[in-house]
Amino acid sequence: MPLALLALAIGAFGIGTTEFVIMGLLPEVAGDYGVSIPTAGYLVTGYALGVMFGAPLMTVLGTKASRKRMLMLLMGLFIVGNLLSALAPAFAVMLIGRIVASLAHGAFFGIGSVVAADLVAPDKKAGAIAMMFTGLTVANVVGVPLGTLVGQSVGWRVTFGIVAALGVVGLVGIARLVPDMPKPEGVRLRHELAAFKNMQVLLAMAMTVLGFGGVFAAITYIAPMMTHTAGFADGSVTWLLVLFGLGMVGGNLVGGKFADRALMPMLYVSLGALAVVLALFTLTAHDKLLSAVTITLIGALGFASVPPLQKRVLDQAHGAPTLASAVNIGAFNLGNALSAWLGGLVIAAGFGYTAPNWVGAVLAAGALGLALVSAALERRAGDPSTVVTGSASAEQRAAIHH
Repeated sequence: MPLALLALAIGAFGIGTTEFVIMGLLPEVAGDYGVSIPTAGYLVTGYALGVMFGAPLMTVLGTKASRKRMLMLLMGLFIVGNLLSALAPAFAVMLIGRIVASLAHGAFFGIGSVVAADLVAPDKKAGAIAMMFTGLTVANVVGVPLGTLVGQSVGWRVTFGIVAALGVVGLVGIARLVPDMPKPEGVRLRHELAAFKNMQVLLAMAMTVLGFGGVFAAITYIAPMMTHTAGFADGSVTWLLVLFGLGMVGGNLVGGKFADRALMPMLYVSLGALAVVLALFTLTAHDKLLSAVTITLIGALGFASVPPLQKRVLDQAHGAPTLASAVNIGAFNLGNALSAWLGGLVIAAGFGYTAPNWVGAVLAAGALGLALVSAALERRAGDPSTVVTGSASAEQRAAIHH
């Protein structure tokens, strides 16, 4: 794997840290600004909305720039947003800082996925994408717990200052290590938009929404579920989330490795197993040991589907994959928002804190169903290039069609 992937992973680590660390620092932020916890929650919502809308916006605005230059500009935007958050004199200013930082998120992972895939041979593309996403998963194991600890001990502003410094390291790494890879000749915005006419691209994005939504239906409400149902102490939730993060790291690497060999079968296994584990979580959530194991499995199975889903979009949008890749990152956040809302509905309806697990199981099963439909449509179209492995390159597909 090229050293340039390390620079992308560092950027991903910083982005993953800033996205999730705020959840553990909401009480401190709310106290400093004199706002309620629900009001402080807008810092989470605003970031998620910024990712969804910023992914296509920033990608479109960067259509005339080289991918390396665009990645550097996005990291610069990330640094500015986190510095603004660290120094914000008022809550509204911090919210603006969060939104500014979020605008870099989707486009960075979208463009970064394309760059990572282009750095390696066709049979290693999913592994390269997984290597970049390792930065995001490791952030949940290391960056978020440490950032929370620093924020609670020294001050949350220090945490965001450190995150901005991580952005500087990522920016320098991209400038020094990522080769200058100009956009393919002849690719215009209309070519990028044309990818969304492809049913397979839309199906892959729908799988992303439902599959990742299944994960966050359960994880969003993990704190009340574990303290009220499993009997854990409040302080144990942090370490349970570390287990979730460890599962993410392992699942991401395994998913990247096997997606290069058999992409669609990897999706069938990861999504099907995720649906089963989420359904079982309604039972295992009543036992401390079993719930800890289940949380780790949810992280592993959920992120085992990330490299194949991202590569599926790149494969199906071949020739002009940048915008589709970025929008698919927004789809992950749409899945987060959708599942959190649905999970809240079933809890509010009186079904208990384990009810979101059933919501997650249904969403994951829906993603599996879409994967089967996608493969069936591909077989019906008579395209043999990705039915079995899903790993054929754009050049191989072109050769087949000619």
